[in-house]
Amino acid sequence: MRFRHERLDNGLDVIAEVTDGAVSTSVGFFVKTGSRDETDALWGASHFLEHMVFKGTADLSGDEINRRFDWMGAAANAFTSEEDTVYHAAVLPEQQQEAVSLLARMMRPALRTEDFDTEKLVILEEIRMYDDQPPFGADDRCRAAFFAGHPLARSVLGTIDSITALDVDAMRDYHDRRYAPGNIVLAATGAVDFAGLVEAARRQCGDWEPRENPPRTGAPLPRPPDGRSSVATITRPSATLEYAVRMTAGPDGTEDDRFPAKLLAMILGDDSGSRLYWALVDSGAAEHASLHHHDFLDAGLFATQLSCDAADVEGLLARIADLYSGVARGGVAAAELEQARNKLAGRVVLAGERPRRRLFGVGLEWAHGDRYRSVADDLAIVEGIGLDDVHRVLDRWPLHGPAATVLAGPHPATSPGHFL
Repeated sequence: MRFRHERLDNGLDVIAEVTDGAVSTSVGFFVKTGSRDETDALWGASHFLEHMVFKGTADLSGDEINRRFDWMGAAANAFTSEEDTVYHAAVLPEQQQEAVSLLARMMRPALRTEDFDTEKLVILEEIRMYDDQPPFGADDRCRAAFFAGHPLARSVLGTIDSITALDVDAMRDYHDRRYAPGNIVLAATGAVDFAGLVEAARRQCGDWEPRENPPRTGAPLPRPPDGRSSVATITRPSATLEYAVRMTAGPDGTEDDRFPAKLLAMILGDDSGSRLYWALVDSGAAEHASLHHHDFLDAGLFATQLSCDAADVEGLLARIADLYSGVARGGVAAAELEQARNKLAGRVVLAGERPRRRLFGVGLEWAHGDRYRSVADDLAIVEGIGLDDVHRVLDRWPLHGPAATVLAGPHPATSPGHFL
């Protein structure tokens, strides 16, 4: 694998991880904007704008965009998160130029009023569906409590009120500011013709007007939450299961501790072969129980997720709390660490063999910090994690510490003190 980088005069970064022997090419535009970059008046604009990008340009209709992707045989899609909006396509190498050209044209959408009004109805329906389906918005509600007062508390979709109030001129202004060339990375992985990639970028994006890069919204968030725990409930009497989401503080995207944190989450809460799995899922006590570490630019969290019979939720949450307290006292075993390292290393290698998977790792890493890590670099990090690193994370970021918890399902509202 060879890493290549070039920056256009207007600030657009063009990067590629070129893999000899690859038989596909993945390309994507990584826009450094997401829900954390919105104001209350623009809440949900990033995700809404993602939809609008597929509605067409000044000279391409939405139908024509879809037909062109289909003609290429492309697997194309997009997603919006708290910190990024990404548009991507996987194609055969001979379609690289066509895919880059089409995606680049899409980055300058028409944002027609009639399309905006129609798509607004689609977004509003998506919000309603999200609230009506398990886990009934519990993860968004928990993150809002955990990050209270910070832009990371905002859900990606927005709210019924914020989307209803949003007007097309506000979206046009948001696009003009956030989709500036210096705020975008064009990334490619696999069988990449890098000279052709740069040439296509210059041809399609070179005339984009440079702007001062917009700052990420919100002050640095050192250690959320502020030492207090909270519990909220979402009652859905017709639900068949109870869902619980619990969040505690973890290392952010700038700290080396984020790597052992992910290994710790695998030891305790991987979907198979973890302590939570053997204690709750394999035994039949719960349908699902997991722990994941998520890192953002300036904040991180551990998220515990549980789904079970409503009558069992209190007891199972108590068992999870006991498990976390126990690992804080006794640590993890060397055999557990070795097993988790082997699993994580295997996943790194398997993902590294797929250009489409590598695209997101390469593109997001550069978008978040102008950094590149090869598969070999990732493997070296995994193999270098020791018990001391994992135990340091346990000490610095106690899983049994202050938490935000949300329950969603048929379980009746309970005194918050019962879970604290």
